[in-house]
This record gives sequence, structure tokens and C-alpha cells, in this order.
Amino acid sequence: MAKTYPVTLVKEFKTKSGTPISIGTGTGTVWKQPGNQEKVNEELVSQILKSLELGYRHIDTAEVYNTQKEVGEALKRTGIPREDLWITTKYNAGWGSVKGSPSPQNSIDKALKQLGVDYIDLYLIHTPFFSKEASSGYSLEDVWKVLVEAKKQGKVREIGISNAAKTHLERLFAVSPSKEYYPVVNQIEFHPFLQNQSTDIVKYSQDHGILVEAFSPLAPLARVKENALGEYLSKLASKYAKTEAQLLLRYTLQKGVLPITTSSKEERIKQSLDVFDFELTENEVAEINKIGDANPYRAFFHEQFKDL
Repeated sequence: MAKTYPVTLVKEFKTKSGTPISIGTGTGTVWKQPGNQEKVNEELVSQILKSLELGYRHIDTAEVYNTQKEVGEALKRTGIPREDLWITTKYNAGWGSVKGSPSPQNSIDKALKQLGVDYIDLYLIHTPFFSKEASSGYSLEDVWKVLVEAKKQGKVREIGISNAAKTHLERLFAVSPSKEYYPVVNQIEFHPFLQNQSTDIVKYSQDHGILVEAFSPLAPLARVKENALGEYLSKLASKYAKTEAQLLLRYTLQKGVLPITTSSKEERIKQSLDVFDFELTENEVAEINKIGDANPYRAFFHEQFKDL
């Protein structure tokens, strides 16, 4: 039997049937559709089903992507029991002058209906950067109180946030009735070129028992030719017989961060789960850190994190 190299995360989640969750397959960004698009995107449904067939059990979606209905359709067609899957989705509070859901309660109920499930494993506030005008009068604290109630009611199993800086987490701690209702996940942009979406957020989250999840963990692949990371990853790829994408996913895991990634290509889907049979050395992780620090790049929320 081949040797395996598991990773230690600050918090481990399990499906209802007891399976630990691993790397997630995402349905955002590239799959995002206009909010008025009601027709199911069959290409996305097929991609989700293929990911499930190849071993994924963790699916990430969001109200603002308008892909909950595709996830729901895939869940109808797959033979995998609901209790063996981990489904994450997110509340759309609105943005600028664009209105979000009428209420967080409405957002949760809409998600349950579109997904065709009677519970959501993880429900996140998509971003703390919203105004009361966009969110129909709800503040960040108000939204969190609704999520706490949804957890008490069993509509969601776990609650958390995406794109939170320290100050946002502190605000949620302050209005949580107990530590049982603290956020358990902070999903942020994370990769070698952005090792902290906001000041010290990875360590702060982990020190408070919050699992950091990474969106865009493979963002550097589009930029590696511009700096030394490409050459270094190529060297490691030869050493470990792995792709650059697999190296970046393994790097993310060894930083104690759980990646969310996506692909429509079967071979890449397989490869993204095949990252537990090797381990980067401490020096290799440190070198990736060093190169990344020297080549900062942020894909999302430039202005919002300017002073955070």
C-alpha cells in the first residue's frame, strides 16, 4: 500500500454519515450566472456529477453565483446518499446599490428549496462588506443572529463567513450566545501570492479554532511565468511527479488551509484529489512563501482590504 501524508487542520468536519470532508469542488466565478437565469446549466450539472463520480464529496456554491439549482439537480441525479455529502452555500447580502436577498431567512429557505435538501452542512455570510441599504436593513450582526437561529432549528449544521478580517470575526464573537455559535469557517482568497487576505487573518482564524478555506488557490498558475514561482514549481513537479496545480493544492493543505477548486476536465478533477501521497518539505514550503511574498497579487476585493 502506498504511503499517505495526511494533513492536520485546526478543525475537522464530517458529513452526517461520518466521512471527514476534504478538498471542495466549487461552482462559482467561472460558473456564475445572471440572477434572472432560471434555466439549468447542464454543463455545470455534468461537471458536478463527474466530480462526485471521481470522489469529491464536498460541494461549494452560493446564492450570488446562481448555481444552487445546478447543485440541486446534480444531487437529484447522483446515487450518492445525501448524508455522505457536504454542501456549502452562502448568503447574498447585496453589493453597493444592488439589492441582496430580502432577508437572510429568505436566503436560507431559497437555498434549501433550490438544493432540494432539508439541511445545509455549512452556511456562510458571503462577504461582510455590505450596507443596510443593500441588505434590506440587516447589519452584519443581525445576519449572524439569523444564522444562529437557523443552526438551532437544524436548517444548517455549521455557520461561518467568507472574506472576514479580524474586526469582522470579533463582531460575530460579540453577538454569539456562546462559543458553540462562533463562526467555524472563514473562506478567503489564499495562495502563495496572497498568504493573508487581510492582516494576519490565517493565524488569527486558526488561533480561534476557525478553519480557513481557500478560494482561488490556483490563481498563481496564470502568473507563474512572470516570476520565479514558475521555475520553482517546475523543479518540484519533476521531483514529485506532480502537476503545478497539485503542488499548489498540497502547499495550501500544508499551511492548514482547505482548498476549494474546480475544473471541467476529468484528468484535472482526478489530479486535484491525488495530493495525499507526497509531502513538501518545510524548506520547500518556506521557499514558496518567500517567492509568493515577493510577488504580491490579489484577485478580489482590492479596495475593501486596503486598510485591513
